Amino acid sequence: MRDAADNYQAYFERRWGHLRRARVRALAWLLDAPDLLDIHDPHWEGRIVTLGPMRPETESWLAALDQDPSALDAALGAKMHTRLGLYAEKLMAFYFSEQGRLVAHGLQVRAARDDTIGEFDFLLDAGPDAVEHIEFATKFYLLQGEVHGDIAASFDDFVGPNLADSLGRKMRKVFERQLQLGSHPAAQAVLPRPVTAARALVKGWLFYPAGTYFAMDGITAGHCRGFWCSLSELAQMDEDRFLILPRLQWLPPFRASSATWMLDRAQLLAELDDHFAASSTPVLIAVVREATGGIVETERGFIVPDDWRERAGAYRGQSPIFAYRGQSPIFGNSFTNSGSDHFLGKALCSRKD
Repeated sequence: MRDAADNYQAYFERRWGHLRRARVRALAWLLDAPDLLDIHDPHWEGRIVTLGPMRPETESWLAALDQDPSALDAALGAKMHTRLGLYAEKLMAFYFSEQGRLVAHGLQVRAARDDTIGEFDFLLDAGPDAVEHIEFATKFYLLQGEVHGDIAASFDDFVGPNLADSLGRKMRKVFERQLQLGSHPAAQAVLPRPVTAARALVKGWLFYPAGTYFAMDGITAGHCRGFWCSLSELAQMDEDRFLILPRLQWLPPFRASSATWMLDRAQLLAELDDHFAASSTPVLIAVVREATGGIVETERGFIVPDDWRERAGAYRGQSPIFAYRGQSPIFGNSFTNSGSDHFLGKALCSRKD
């Protein structure tokens, strides 16, 4: 684990500590957090997009939204969100709409009434005769093992906590299927204008074995990151104030005026013992401290059951290597990356976790 004074949580608290509403803090994180993937790395062939630096007017807009969140609350609706991916997507749809760039969100493509081909996460205005297709993903992966050898193969070493996905597998799906949706014949009937660019925006956190970090090409150097360790290793931690983070609080670092569910190490171990007796699902925890005005996160990490390493290794052995190369059937290699605040985007029958 890194020094708490030199991590993303410390930066976020300095920059956004004045925001108090959870939804506004989540939106600020989506707009300002480092991209998970390095847009300049040739491995991605120009098909990763970025929002770019936060503009002063966007920062002011977020502050005003924190004071009066009625427009955001109305956009999200009264329905309780249970899937983190859908929650993040609705936050981004609100932002694009407020910026005047949203042409369509969640536009489905069907071959027949009961035959869904896919879905455009976002179609953004690209002029009177064009739209830009943005695939949007917010992902959380744990590095099992060490980065070595083939860089492309290493993307499959980042696996989802439930071992149902990997970074390599996700990006294969994005490149080979989701970003190609605009060329499908069935899409032409629903597209308001031709798709002239299709790119992916990927946000998230990567988690490394406790006490380690491996820099690698293709991953943004300053990405949001944390640790992971097994339940039996947790007792070695020096920290003694923790929170178990509900799934919808996984996006930005935690902050609240109070937290009655704060746990000391003994209480956390007892909670996790009970949890893993009934479930093998890893648990995301936040290391917290008391600060002016509330409780703030200083570090975060996944606690996994003691057999997780073995199961993760078996899953990795089943996961094919990311080896996408070549031109897009639609756009060749003509994609460009802009550093403006105008860019962003997920789709093709994908479940939004």
